[in-house]
Amino acid sequence: MLRISKLSVLIFAGVMTLLFLFGGFMPTSKCLAVTQEGKVRASLLMDYDSGQILSENNSTEGMPIASVTKLMTILLTLESIDNKLLDEEQVITASETAAGMGGSQVFLEAGGEYKVIDLLKAAIICSANDASVLLAESISGSEADFCNLMNKRAKELGLTNTNYANATGLPAPMQYSSAQDVAMVMREVLKHPLYLNLSSIWMEDFAHPKGRITTMSNTNKLLKTYDLCDGGKTGSTAEAGYCLCATAQNGNMRLISVVLGADSGKTRFAESRRLLEYGFNTFESKKLVDKSLNLGENIRLEKAQENDLQVFAEKDYSVVVKKGETSSISAELCLPESIKAPLKVGDKIGTIKVLDNGVLIEEINVLVNNDVDAMSYLKIIQNITKRWQI
Repeated sequence: MLRISKLSVLIFAGVMTLLFLFGGFMPTSKCLAVTQEGKVRASLLMDYDSGQILSENNSTEGMPIASVTKLMTILLTLESIDNKLLDEEQVITASETAAGMGGSQVFLEAGGEYKVIDLLKAAIICSANDASVLLAESISGSEADFCNLMNKRAKELGLTNTNYANATGLPAPMQYSSAQDVAMVMREVLKHPLYLNLSSIWMEDFAHPKGRITTMSNTNKLLKTYDLCDGGKTGSTAEAGYCLCATAQNGNMRLISVVLGADSGKTRFAESRRLLEYGFNTFESKKLVDKSLNLGENIRLEKAQENDLQVFAEKDYSVVVKKGETSSISAELCLPESIKAPLKVGDKIGTIKVLDNGVLIEEINVLVNNDVDAMSYLKIIQNITKRWQI
C-alpha cells in the first residue's frame, strides 16, 4: 500500500497554493497556431487610424515578447521629448549599469557622453539594451523607477494583459504582454513623426566619444523585403521565440501587424508580410471625419465684428471595410444654426457623433479655429440706424 507522509502533503498543498495565487499573472500556454508560413503563438492585424482589428489569433494572451518590450521605452522617450523633459541634442553620461548591459547593444562606454537622439536611434534600429537602459535612467533616475512609469502608461492606454519588469525585454519574472496590447502601444508610437523618421533607417554608424564606431544594422528585415513597410520592432529570446511588430502604409491606409512566438526568424517576417498584404488586399479605409474641412460655413454669426468663422473637427476618423462592402458606422454632425461672438480659438461649439448601427461609439469635438471679435456698441448703433433709415 502506498504511504504518503504528512510532509509530502504539505509540500504538494504549498505548491498548488503558489500556482493558484501566481499562475494567472504569467500565462504559460504553449499553443502554437500553424500558419502558411510556420508556427506562431499569437498574431494580430490592426488598422492604425480606427484601431479596428482585422485579423487575430490568440491576441489577448499574455506571453513574453522579448525586445518588442522596447516599444514602450521608445514611446516614453518620444513623449519626454515632446513634453520638453528631454531634448534630442541633450547629452547624457553613460552609467556603469547601462554600459554593462548584455545582449543587443551599441557597446556604450561608461562615463561616455551620448546624445538622446543617438540613443533613441540605437534602441529603434538595432534594439540596443544599453541605450534603452540609459534612456530609462535619464527619464526616471533608475530602470526600476522607469518600469513603474512603463506600467503606469500601460494602464493609461488600457493595456489589460501587460506587465513590464525592465526597459529592454530581457527575460524577467512577471514580464509579459499580448499581441493586442503590443499593437496598441505601436499605435501610440506612430503618433510621433520622429519615430518613422528613425525606424526606416537601414544602417548607420554610432559614434563613441573616443572615436570608436559601432555600425548599427536594422533588425527589422521586412524593411528590405517589403516596400510598404517603414517601421517595426523585433524581439527574440528562447522563452519568447521570434517576435515582430511591424507597420506599413499603402495610400491612405496604415496597418499594424503583430507576430509573437514564431518558430523562426523567417516565420515572423513571412507571417507579418502575409498579414499586411491580406489587409491591403482585402480592406479599404474610408474617412468619415476630415479635420481639414471647415464645418462653419453654414453657421450664422451674431454680433460679430467680421463674418468669418473657421470651425474644424478635433481629429480625423476613418473606418475600414471589406472592399465592395458598406460600413455600419456613420457620422452625425451636431452644430448650432447660429452662434454669438466673441469666440476664441479652441472653443467647443459642437460635436460629431460616430454611430455604429445607431449606437454611439465615439464623440469628436468641433472647435473654433480663429478668434471672432464681438461687434462694438458703436457698430451695433450704426447698424440699427441704417435699418431705421431704410
